[in-house]
Amino acid sequence: MRTIRRSGSPRGFTLIELLVVIAIIAVLIALLLPAVQSAREAARRAQCTNNLKQVGLALHNYESSNTSFPLGGVSVNCFGTWTTNVNNLSWRALVLPYMEGQNVSNAINFSLSLTGGSTMDAGQGITVWKTVSNSWLCPSDANNMDGKRPSYTVDPNNGQYPIGQPPIDPTTGTYATVVPVTNYAGSFGDNYAIGALTSTPNPWETPPCATVVPPNVQIGFPGFWGTSYNCNISTSTGGSLRGIFDYRTAQFTRIASITDGTSNTILVGEMLPDQAADSNFYLFNGALAGTTIPLNWFTPDTPLTKAGCAAAFGQAGMPWTCRFSYSYKGFKSRHPGGANLLFCDGSVHFLKSSISRVTYAALGSKNGGEVVSSDSY
Repeated sequence: MRTIRRSGSPRGFTLIELLVVIAIIAVLIALLLPAVQSAREAARRAQCTNNLKQVGLALHNYESSNTSFPLGGVSVNCFGTWTTNVNNLSWRALVLPYMEGQNVSNAINFSLSLTGGSTMDAGQGITVWKTVSNSWLCPSDANNMDGKRPSYTVDPNNGQYPIGQPPIDPTTGTYATVVPVTNYAGSFGDNYAIGALTSTPNPWETPPCATVVPPNVQIGFPGFWGTSYNCNISTSTGGSLRGIFDYRTAQFTRIASITDGTSNTILVGEMLPDQAADSNFYLFNGALAGTTIPLNWFTPDTPLTKAGCAAAFGQAGMPWTCRFSYSYKGFKSRHPGGANLLFCDGSVHFLKSSISRVTYAALGSKNGGEVVSSDSY
């Protein structure tokens, strides 16, 4: 029997064919990757929405138990007295028992501060300081560092600035090198965020005490950050809280106070701790934001990245993109195109960055009397 022999070796892929296959795979990946990333972001945004709903439920349970929403900051001493021998705890610390945080709340001595010269027991203090639940963190923000960012004392340019030194870590005998942070801030509404605090004009707010002639609309009202201060930072009368949370001046908000309607008033919104130099979870100074600054106005710049920035608050002439400028006091997120905001009726809306400044400011006030239609946002 004759045996047929094949000449040569089996034919493989040519270089051209291999390159074509690689190109096809690359095209498929390029087509699929945005869809995969979009699906992941949608899941992260949904988790962020759920977090805000849990915060809203906690705040309403607190309101039901105490007949008002919590103060923005527990301390009621004069705003101008930047003392560390006061409590300084924020609304977030007060609602911990309603957010499955009873054990952490039990460890807090509400008569003492977590920072500065009048701190609680070192062991308890550091335990509280280093505990932040995932319910307070947006998964879309990789820069929140799982709720523990470096302290200002460790990194003056990029670290967080709590009032006073962080508590002592008894395991090292030195100040804690991290600061607890969160992605959610309470709303002080359309009170001034920049006006009265600096002589440098800003592009968003009506200058303090300026006369507004219709049809122009006033953006920004005394007092700044929801305090009782007037147009002048040294005048402690004349201003009033237009949002929900005050800045440690003992102005309570009740459901009955929200005459603009709970479905048209912002309660809590997203923020980025790395872009707010004093952001921290427990203390009042990092607990609030307002609606006179455009939504998703980013303030990432530091002295290392932009000329004119400083590692100190409110320096004259500082660009409005600096993390130490007062323009950091706005709501923002890393979701594409906008941010999640919790309203006083417990609903969460994704507001687009392009929202009208007038509408956005009106959503910040609880009793401004503005007429806002649901299709405007």
